[in-house]
Amino acid sequence: MLKIAGAAAGATVAGTTLAAAPATAAGGAFAHPGMLHTRADLHRMATQVKAGAQPYTAGFARLTANRHAQSTWTANPQATVYRGSGTPENYATLYNDIHAAYQNALRWHVTGDTAHADTARDILNAWSARLTRLDGSADRFLASGLYGYQFANAAELVRGHDGFELARFQKMMLDVFHPLSEDFLAHHNGSYITNYWPNWDLTNIASVLAIGILCDDRAKVDRAVEYFKHGAGMGSVKNAIPVVYADGLAEWVEAGRDQGHALLGVGLMGTICEMAWNQGIDLYGYDDSRFLKGAQYVAKWSLGGDVPYTSYTRKKGAPGIWSGSETASAAAAVDPAMARPIWAMIANHYTERRGMDAPHLTKIAARFAPEGGGGDYGPNSGGYDQLGFGTLAFTRPRATAAEATASPTPTTSTSGASPSASASATPSSSASPLGGKGDDLAATGSSDLPAWTAATGVAALAGGFLLLRRRDRARRDAGE
Repeated sequence: MLKIAGAAAGATVAGTTLAAAPATAAGGAFAHPGMLHTRADLHRMATQVKAGAQPYTAGFARLTANRHAQSTWTANPQATVYRGSGTPENYATLYNDIHAAYQNALRWHVTGDTAHADTARDILNAWSARLTRLDGSADRFLASGLYGYQFANAAELVRGHDGFELARFQKMMLDVFHPLSEDFLAHHNGSYITNYWPNWDLTNIASVLAIGILCDDRAKVDRAVEYFKHGAGMGSVKNAIPVVYADGLAEWVEAGRDQGHALLGVGLMGTICEMAWNQGIDLYGYDDSRFLKGAQYVAKWSLGGDVPYTSYTRKKGAPGIWSGSETASAAAAVDPAMARPIWAMIANHYTERRGMDAPHLTKIAARFAPEGGGGDYGPNSGGYDQLGFGTLAFTRPRATAAEATASPTPTTSTSGASPSASASATPSSSASPLGGKGDDLAATGSSDLPAWTAATGVAALAGGFLLLRRRDRARRDAGE
């Protein structure tokens, strides 16, 4: 993948003069809070934790034990955040602060302790007062996507809280994050449309959707939904899950790459589906519940089960710069112990909210419960790709038959920031962090190099790198 110094033609850098369109909620009011958590969700968490009910208390114990969830956290905002090789990378500062904001906000909603709300607010305000640019190699598009959707979710939880600078935060999201996410979905860093695996698209779909909800911008929400359904890139649902088998499973194309990136993609697609659902849009059920079939496939495979894989060849590189191809012919090897906090949300939607049968999802969700969050799955950025805490947040009672067949209906609220409980909750058990791989799941990493050299030869690869560097240097000299 094109990780080299953000080099492909047509790439846009955030913090430029790109103007964001005015926010509008044309087409209906938005529900707030209405991303990963609704008011009903937050009330359920608070009520169940206060009652000492399991598995909520075990999930809450994972939250309170996390160092990011402490009200003593102090933000370290930066004017420019860099992600990618060849740059002074500092993006860990951003994702650690985002997870601290989210975890403190969630803890506030469960306990009613305003110290946590104030900490979340102060983190978000500090960043919106300073951040003006995302930069780096092509990985800056991962930053816009991953941290865009996460930032928006944290802000949604303190929307309306005293002292939260919502308008300034919205402006930062529209000026810094959205232009990069939209540019990637439109131009893919100037590369061939199949150059980037599904998770790159999915991060930016999630970001555009979350920013649209945060800013009451119907056009952005519609853009994300349309791309999810029909986008040309590998992250649209039929490209990410290209083959449906007779047994009800559907191939997750990135299973031919590696387990970590496949888990990342499933988690991101689930995040998109959940945020859309809470605004009255059913992507979970789109195309005969195609996502269910793909998630079941990855769950079975990740637990060590045998799954089919239809050979897939993709074109790589960028027009006029370098081109090659890569073929995945079988599902990659897996580590059944690899943990990521993605399963509770998906399993509870299909089995409890919809009353559907999803045995592989049920099994893997139980295997890795209670789910933690950022900071519980290794020190590197891959452990922060999901907000997590699904056992606490998404465990839900089984819906009635009428509820299970009903369309999603968002519930608007004018008091989006009030906590759902005022009494402190005391978790009945403690939880130690689960083991997990510490690799950077979202980044392409050096694992791509063998495939490139196999397809084109070392000389061609080196020549492509050299040409990219020369073109990038020429653009910089020309002031572009």
